[in-house]
Amino acid sequence: MTGAEIRQAFLDYFAERGHRVVPSAPLVPQGDATLMFVNAGMVQFKRVFTGEETREYTRATSSQKCMRVSGKHNDLEEVGRSPRHHTLFEMLGNFSFGDYFKKEAIEYAWDLLVNVYGLDPDRLVVSVHQDDDEAHGMWRDAIGLEDRRIFRLDDKENFWQMGDTGPCGPCSEIHLITDPAAFAAGADPSQDGYLELYNLVFMQFEQLPGGERRPLPQPSVDTGMGLERIACALQGVESNYDTDLFRPLIERICELSGHRYGSDADRDVSTRVIADHARACAFLIGDGVRPSNEGRGYVLRRVLRRAARHGVLLGMEEPFLFEVAGSVIDGMAGAYPGLAERRAAVQDAIHKEEERFGRTLGRGLQLLDEEIASARKRRVETLAGEVVFKLYDTFGFPTDLTGDILHGHGLSYDRGAFDDCMREQAERARAAWKGSGESAPPEAYGPIAARTRCTFGGYDQLEGRSRVTALLRDGAEVETVGEGERVEVVVEQTPFYAESGGQVGDVGVISNEGVRVEIEDTQGPVEGLIVHHGRVSIGQLAVGDEVELQVDAAARAATVRNHSGTHLLHWALREVLGPQVTQAGSLVGPDRLRFDITHDEPLADEQIRAVEDRVNELILSNVSGEVEQSSYEAAISRGAMAMFSEKYGDTVRVVSFGPSVELCGGTHARSTGDIGQLRITGQSAIGAGVRRLEAQTGHGVLAHVRREERQLREAADLLRAAPADVPERVARLLERQKELERELQKARDQLRGGGGGADPMQSLQEIGGIKLVAAEVHDASPKELRPLVDQLKQRVGSGVILLATRGEEKVALALGVTSDLTDRLRAGDLIREIAAVVGGSGGGRADFAQAGGPDLDALPRALERIRELVAQ
Repeated sequence: MTGAEIRQAFLDYFAERGHRVVPSAPLVPQGDATLMFVNAGMVQFKRVFTGEETREYTRATSSQKCMRVSGKHNDLEEVGRSPRHHTLFEMLGNFSFGDYFKKEAIEYAWDLLVNVYGLDPDRLVVSVHQDDDEAHGMWRDAIGLEDRRIFRLDDKENFWQMGDTGPCGPCSEIHLITDPAAFAAGADPSQDGYLELYNLVFMQFEQLPGGERRPLPQPSVDTGMGLERIACALQGVESNYDTDLFRPLIERICELSGHRYGSDADRDVSTRVIADHARACAFLIGDGVRPSNEGRGYVLRRVLRRAARHGVLLGMEEPFLFEVAGSVIDGMAGAYPGLAERRAAVQDAIHKEEERFGRTLGRGLQLLDEEIASARKRRVETLAGEVVFKLYDTFGFPTDLTGDILHGHGLSYDRGAFDDCMREQAERARAAWKGSGESAPPEAYGPIAARTRCTFGGYDQLEGRSRVTALLRDGAEVETVGEGERVEVVVEQTPFYAESGGQVGDVGVISNEGVRVEIEDTQGPVEGLIVHHGRVSIGQLAVGDEVELQVDAAARAATVRNHSGTHLLHWALREVLGPQVTQAGSLVGPDRLRFDITHDEPLADEQIRAVEDRVNELILSNVSGEVEQSSYEAAISRGAMAMFSEKYGDTVRVVSFGPSVELCGGTHARSTGDIGQLRITGQSAIGAGVRRLEAQTGHGVLAHVRREERQLREAADLLRAAPADVPERVARLLERQKELERELQKARDQLRGGGGGADPMQSLQEIGGIKLVAAEVHDASPKELRPLVDQLKQRVGSGVILLATRGEEKVALALGVTSDLTDRLRAGDLIREIAAVVGGSGGGRADFAQAGGPDLDALPRALERIRELVAQ
């Protein structure tokens, strides 16, 4: 069976047994602030298992894309060296939410492996928790396994819990015997000789604070089986990399590099690293992650650059990983059609990051060469661990790569110092990690969602009547709320749209005779629940009351114009900039729209005009909007655009305005003419490769134009010119300012060059045969120090130059060392010592460094310190 057939057979097997086939969630967790990436199939069902959320089904099955890049499950350095380690993998799983339990889970798992996948039952053994007599008996009696094939293992091996508290329970694992001699000798599955295939977790307890475990009222089942592992077992190969899930990638890498797989062990490792990392990069970018220096973006950058560096080891100096990612998409398009739709964006992002790394790599190698040369001159054999960490952290050099280069020069590095830097980095990352960007909903919503649902009926109406089913005050359920109190209101059905997909929640009024609640926001904290946030302005509201609901029509209409405007804007941006442009986020409210796109550089004026022209032509054409329900696969195949980070069900809502087709659950205009007009009002960079556009539609455009006209008139009045003459008058003023600045700079240069005032060369002295200039420069800005240092280096020929200037709150320092002295005196090392005197820090290269500090009074001591350092 191919990997695709194995995946489909799994899903089909459980679908035939009443399980809902649920699409994979994005790799970026939704509503879980504790995880960086989804790392197991159960993550998207976490709140269902804890009882905080209900679904319309009690059985589910999925093939979940997962990412593990650290911790007990994976070591990045092992990827490519081990036959099993991966960054990205697929987890096949079947789940029961208070439906079936141990007996059915065990029978399903055995039947699937033996009768569907055709594994030899004599090659299978199982493990159970040492105290789980029930599971042991089922394997023996229901399945017919001999006792010698059922192993009882401890908590470490066969007990699972979600955290320090919460659902937990014993698990039973099915293992493939890979070494019959180990089995014959009585080795258990925690030892070598076995391959774990299928893990069945029986959630039957709740872990309470203090150590007590209480039986759950509705025991559940969570299972997991790695697709790559089961493919390895069924295809009869030794390594996951030999399965059809990886072989096409390895063949593509060999085609690009000229390497013959199997001919060189080290180059084979690099080939496998690239194959694994290409999959991770494609799926991460496909789910909206972009390379950056923090959080998820930093993980992506590390993985991508590690793959690129292994490409260099295979002789590929030019970008290549984007092509391997294309092969990933080819192989995964059937199971993940959204990935194929984002092909251009994925490959473009990888290609650009490879180009960035190419530039960075050269600087990293230069730094390493400098450090090696310095070590040789100082006759040391061990490079500082901090240097190796900088290469690893800043330039993406794997430690094994740095070690190999050092080994070639007869050097090593301080592993202990490197490990200290890694620990400090991990602590900084933990302190800075803000989770998924979403806080988990308060626990109060779970019980409400479990007993009632609120349906949305506001696509076609802005008012309605319903019954209050729950009230919350300060996060706790109450029966009544009174005048002046803040409240969260839940009803059976509402016309209020809950914030989702970038569209803000509706505002309006909930009322009945004698009661009025001003609704300021509407949210959907958990699936099936819509919560109206507001304040009671008149009377008292109670659970069970019949109420009238009225959405603010003007605010909704403005929001609708802006939301439909974002769809047209998205379409036009792809038309003008190319299909690699994708949506990276949005905010749609009544007063404005904000639209984030994946794009590396600012939009030129002519590009903005072209985008606006396309949008406004579509608006003037008054194209009717169409809304239809479709399967996700059918919608994607017809070209509908989907949001990276959104999780879609089997059936999706498709909104079309002529050539603009998107998956969207928001409220929209009936035709493009309702939008009125669209105007882009601003743009900015919000991260690596992400641009933010601000725009207005309808009345907002008119207000924007009037504001600009008023500002133009005010500028014209200040210049005593007609509005049409303002650009020319401003240009003349700026040119005059530049002339005055040039004259001022010329006067300063003459003053410092000996034409007047104190010449820094007056401080020239010789210490131990080394010329030293150390002086304070008055009335100079920090950025003027560097060219002065360069001038003085030329004037002294050989020596050390330290210049300082005082600002209002800070001392600025610039230090230069002529090239003939950098093997003895390094500017970066000297400046750190001097900066400490003025209470600051700094750094730089061997020949030039800069620093600063807040202690103005300590400057004379700093100038004296450089004399001491040179003397030493």
